[in-house]
Amino acid sequence: MSIPFLTGRARSGTDPPMSDLATDLAALLADVTRPGDFHTHDIAEIFAPGLEVRGIGPIALPLLPVQAEQLIAVATQAPYGRGEQTILDPQVRRTWQIDAYQVEIRGRAWTRTLDAIVTRIAEGLGVAEPISAELYKLLVYTEGGFFLSHRDTEKTDGMFGTLVIVLPSIYTGGALVVRHRGHEARLDMRCSDPSEAAFAAFYADCEHEVLPVTSGCRLTLIYNLTCRQPGHRPQSPSYDSERDRLADRLRSWSDNDPDKLVYPLDHAYTPAALSFAALKGADAARAAVLTAAAEQAECDLFLAQVTIGESGSAEYHGGYRRHRWDEEEDDEDFEVIEVIDGSETLSEWHRPDGSDAGLGPLPFDETELSPPDAFEDLAPTEQSFHEATGNEGASFERTYRRAALVLWPRSRRLSVLDQGGLAATLPALAERTEQCGSDRSSPLWAEADALSALMVASWPRESWRLATETPPFLALLDRLGDVERIEDFLSEIPGAGLMAKDDAEAVAQALSRLPPARAAALAERIAAATPLEAGAALLAQASRHGFDLRPAATVVVAALPGGADRPHRTDSWGRPRPMTPDIVTDLLGGLTRVAPALAETTVDTLLARPKTYDPDAVLIPAALSLGDTAPARLRDACLAHLRARIALDLSPPTDWRRDDRLTCSCAHCTELARFLADPANKTWMFRAVQAERSHVESVIASSKCDVVTETLRKGSPHTLVCTKTLASHQRRVRQREADLKTLARIER
Repeated sequence: MSIPFLTGRARSGTDPPMSDLATDLAALLADVTRPGDFHTHDIAEIFAPGLEVRGIGPIALPLLPVQAEQLIAVATQAPYGRGEQTILDPQVRRTWQIDAYQVEIRGRAWTRTLDAIVTRIAEGLGVAEPISAELYKLLVYTEGGFFLSHRDTEKTDGMFGTLVIVLPSIYTGGALVVRHRGHEARLDMRCSDPSEAAFAAFYADCEHEVLPVTSGCRLTLIYNLTCRQPGHRPQSPSYDSERDRLADRLRSWSDNDPDKLVYPLDHAYTPAALSFAALKGADAARAAVLTAAAEQAECDLFLAQVTIGESGSAEYHGGYRRHRWDEEEDDEDFEVIEVIDGSETLSEWHRPDGSDAGLGPLPFDETELSPPDAFEDLAPTEQSFHEATGNEGASFERTYRRAALVLWPRSRRLSVLDQGGLAATLPALAERTEQCGSDRSSPLWAEADALSALMVASWPRESWRLATETPPFLALLDRLGDVERIEDFLSEIPGAGLMAKDDAEAVAQALSRLPPARAAALAERIAAATPLEAGAALLAQASRHGFDLRPAATVVVAALPGGADRPHRTDSWGRPRPMTPDIVTDLLGGLTRVAPALAETTVDTLLARPKTYDPDAVLIPAALSLGDTAPARLRDACLAHLRARIALDLSPPTDWRRDDRLTCSCAHCTELARFLADPANKTWMFRAVQAERSHVESVIASSKCDVVTETLRKGSPHTLVCTKTLASHQRRVRQREADLKTLARIER
């Protein structure tokens, strides 16, 4: 099954070509088919084996000092081989040996343990054929015991390697060192827990040595590893040539190649079990080869989870159904019609050494796949179809998951990180800033500067994405002391109109880090490009920093709505946007500090247009917010407005005559008007069909008449009972109380 999201789209002439590097990487790794290494080692849980030695009897584990002396008493000094000679030389080998015929290990549990160890070492060494482990010697290393570097002789037909099992014993030193073709492994095989034994296995052509035991006694079982298949002797897997070719090809990573490559693995792995150590078969071999090649070529290598999500329209081809399909119904009855939406991400990152990768989700695309057709036959991990409901047709959702090796040149690390957007780059910039501060001599400072340059270049330019990221980004640049990048950002983002009101404080602080003339010019440019709310907020915040804001102030004042031809602002949809107190507060607060004369003329503009700058909704709240800094003329105008309303007569009405502000003059509303004008009548009974009653009710509500209504559901048609109230008078009383409190606050 192909993935339409990656393979079913028509490619245009502007699409990037598939990378030759992606093809070459897959071809080189295709030759790596056999897992394993020249050595393997681990810890095995054991049931304490019934170890007996002829002439001594049972041996306790962990080994007791007194029994170590008993073992030495029945042992012989171990020789070593030189060509066809067998030589005793304590300067080369100082240990004691007991032949296999003198040793007996009792119990079925040990047989199962040994079988399990052999299975594990076959996998670790990359041996596919059945193998056996034959006990060769029991070795005793006392304090000072060692064995210099040597190779094991092939002692039996089919022998290809050696298995070393260190039984529970208390000692220090005695590490096993294994070398093969320029590689070295140093294995600490100490294991004092009676329920555990350390084991190691290696091919016979490996050089190995036992370092001196510095204290205690090291008790070791030595087994010959043989292949059960006649005439066959496994060889240690070596992909040195493939590794070198891979490293050479990776070094040639060019500007025409994608920033990263994604190599999907063969086996399925759950996210919880995903790690380099858990890879199987050829996946493990390829990961090992690529790890070495990537290190030589100065590339970063990770193991990651690939997740591809798709959704879109579907069509049902099953038979007639009255209800939703049965849970057992086959999804084959549905057909995918069109993929409408999709996503492809890399997540769950792992380093080869198991350390924290410090990466979040990153996107990828088809040009980064190696090989390019890697997902053509990938089956969905999860899939669901939804039948048509209402006006919506049938739809589907499905998810594909696959583990993959992901690599990129270290020189492109920041570019790859930038692909994850601000969610990835902001934490990375914060980490580098925390480590280097403003120390420009630090390599991390240079990396932070380069990362911030990428962030500016890729910063979202959509106006709907304003706010949230700008303040923390500018704060980090400020901590870095990166004035050049601050200027770049202010020119590119706020300077292009991409600034929200909430960004104003951060932008103002950033402007203050620039030379005064440059700060003034940029402030004017930003004010001209941003919405009025943001421009006024910037003026208020920047006015505290001391550089010349008069050009910016002039721009913001010019953006104020005014005049009969433009009484209201409109949003991007052309809808009216009311003036807010915050705009007036920010504007006048900034103007009084940087351009007092302009503040006075701006107050004239505000007072001259009460429909735009409503005294109660805009001017009085602004005056209260400004407090003592409010311009005198604004304060006086607000006080005059309040005093004039406070002086109005608050006597309650003496009869039932109520104001007639009706918005309709139909026959029924004309009758309602006569009722409102009647000084003696408190109640009007309006009997009519529902549509006419509803019309009268809506006119009463929209006209804010001092009338409450109730439907009397007797007879047919029903009757709408309209009763006059004192609502207007009560509103004026509440307004008087509020005006007196507001007056007192302004007069303080």
